[in-house]
Amino acid sequence: MEHVPVTVPGTGTVHHFSTRRGERLGLITGASGERTLLVYDGADPDQPTHSVTLDADEADQLAEVLHTRPFADRLAAVERRLAEIIARHR
Repeated sequence: MEHVPVTVPGTGTVHHFSTRRGERLGLITGASGERTLLVYDGADPDQPTHSVTLDADEADQLAEVLHTRPFADRLAAVERRLAEIIARHR
């Protein structure tokens, strides 16, 4: 997925994504922690057809669902790797 971030003064950062199928999504990250998801139509690639605004905890919940592995599994893998590195250096 192609990802292009753009800073918009007074708004935050807009992250545009293009999927392998050519679909376009956007995410506006504001200074307050608010996130707005944007869905674009192929007819006008610069005008979102739909938006959904999420507060910080809603964005975290969605991010957790979108991950290919739950956070706890990813954290456990990092902890195992760290333990292996520490064991090698003793």
